[in-house]
Amino acid sequence: MAQQAYDEVTDPVPDEEGYERGLNSRQIQMIAIGGAIGTGLFLGAGTAISKAGPSLILSYAVAGVVIFVIMRALGELLTYRPVAGSFAEYAREFLGPFAGFVTGWTYWLFWVVTGMAETTAAAVYVRFWAPGCPQWLSALVFLLLLYAANLISVKLFGEIEFWFSMVKVTAIIGMILIGIGVLTIGFSDAGDTASITNLWKDGGFFPKGVGATVMTLQIVMFAYLGVELVGVTAGESENPQKTLPRAINTLPWRIVLFYVGALTVILSLVPWTEFQPGVSPFVAAFGKVGIPAAAGIINFVVLTAALSSCNSGMYSTGRMLRDLALRGQAPGRLTALNRSRTPAVAITLSCLLMGAGVVLNYLVPARAFEYITSVATVCGLWTWSVILLSQIRYRTAWRRGHLPPPSFRAPGGAGPSWIALAFLAMVVVLIALDQDARIALYVFPAWALALVVGYRVLGRRNPAAVHGAPHEHLHARNGR
Repeated sequence: MAQQAYDEVTDPVPDEEGYERGLNSRQIQMIAIGGAIGTGLFLGAGTAISKAGPSLILSYAVAGVVIFVIMRALGELLTYRPVAGSFAEYAREFLGPFAGFVTGWTYWLFWVVTGMAETTAAAVYVRFWAPGCPQWLSALVFLLLLYAANLISVKLFGEIEFWFSMVKVTAIIGMILIGIGVLTIGFSDAGDTASITNLWKDGGFFPKGVGATVMTLQIVMFAYLGVELVGVTAGESENPQKTLPRAINTLPWRIVLFYVGALTVILSLVPWTEFQPGVSPFVAAFGKVGIPAAAGIINFVVLTAALSSCNSGMYSTGRMLRDLALRGQAPGRLTALNRSRTPAVAITLSCLLMGAGVVLNYLVPARAFEYITSVATVCGLWTWSVILLSQIRYRTAWRRGHLPPPSFRAPGGAGPSWIALAFLAMVVVLIALDQDARIALYVFPAWALALVVGYRVLGRRNPAAVHGAPHEHLHARNGR
């Protein structure tokens, strides 16, 4: 009865959004796993190691706990109402129409700039084999190939992402096993110097102080961007009530294995002082091990990781942009689906804007990745904050009897969500203190101003597009 009364006073996007539920359990699981392995780990970790040394492992572990809290909060919302609009839908329902408008456009921007970052990273990796190849040309080729794949069908997207993720998972497990073999048996060129004592012998576990370790948290959080993508797949999953909780529950072991485990092995193989900013620590470490073609193999893996993330970006931007259009908050032509039931027009527009990354690669190839990732991080922090706040409001609603309880409850209730929000606020402060990352805090206010202006103009031209009320007000109007 509570759900029925609620539905009568809301204006949700219809259950049948026109998409094909073509993502099966196998693909959802690998999309979730692959979302935790990206360029932030393979490329960004090199800069973070140079800034904090072995204590970076602790940063990844702490941030991983916060990410798990965010994902369990998302799990509650997804099992309550799995929709393709995901974060924007929950923001509209529990935080109000303006929050939904901002979240939808910000998450779209997040994946547009992430797509720029990943094509940039992919172009950097290509230079390992073809140093004379222009960085912008490689970025453009990759962008066009993934664009074509995303137009064909969601099943093809899921299959491509499955195999991209399979390559990453297999490679990291293989690297960990090889590293353990070097550490225990001592084979390879690094056998004489490889030792777990490398974690503390060059200046200790915190060689640059605890403060330097804390400062790396904003770099670490970028590495985790994308884990929430599983929420966007809800509208196209065959059985979201079953597959999504299973995917979220595997997150802890993924973090332990792929981040904490992999970095522990890498930093044991080679002293942290030998890693350089901008150079993948995986490529550097296994180049020193001396295994034939190891550096080339690892470079192929990190190239796959970058393309995987860009592929995910095209998928999510298309769905989020179409969701905004269905709400009347973006041009109506963006609602169009092609014969394969993919949002072709929305994907095309997003891909064209991702092409701005190609221009950046042409103008400032040395700084393109750094500029783009800082903006993506702030957009991601906003999205995670909205997930946490929406879950807190949802818990309040079902405890008061306004909504049914979730079938997949987050441990600890709303308390961990408040702690996670405080952690995200601290990361924003760290970004402000970091001269290289601070550019994001210059860009985001301009973006926020544009959204405020756009929302007001939209409200005057099409009041129905911004009509709505926060969750609590809806029930107050309904006599609750």
